Amino acid sequence: MGTGSARFSEFFGSFPTPISIVTARDREGRLFGFTSNAVCSVSAASRTLLVSVGKGSRTLPAIQESQAFAVNFLSAAGRAASQVFASKAADKFANVEWEPSPVAEGAPLLVDIALSFAECRVENAIEVSDHWLFIARVEESTVFPREPLLYRRGDYGIWSPNNAGVEELSAL
Repeated sequence: MGTGSARFSEFFGSFPTPISIVTARDREGRLFGFTSNAVCSVSAASRTLLVSVGKGSRTLPAIQESQAFAVNFLSAAGRAASQVFASKAADKFANVEWEPSPVAEGAPLLVDIALSFAECRVENAIEVSDHWLFIARVEESTVFPREPLLYRRGDYGIWSPNNAGVEELSAL
């Protein structure tokens, strides 16, 4: 049983992931963004993270030009925005409140719907197959007291901690 692209997608879709909207601003001041669950920590010591961006993404040129972006992890209030930013909508920012990042070349910070956001500067870019991987330093970050939005197998959920049974888990 090989691992074709369908099996690969099924594998990664089998566990819940946080949803983010990666945003950037190009030299002309135009705003870009896309929904992503392909964001991960690289190193706390160097405050770096990794974002995977498809070569067909309209946001890619803005990231390459500005060498900066913002990662907006979404709160439960961000579900509708995640769907808009996953689409090819002409004006994805029409119904979201945002502020320009002072350290990420004006990348939009989605202040009303973010669980947290990281303002990043690109340190390295690696071309892999049909994507670019950007390793970036987190220059600033903000966390809000909101519930995180999660995604699994095409559906959304909200984190609901259940501390019952923690003793049993810690004994493992």
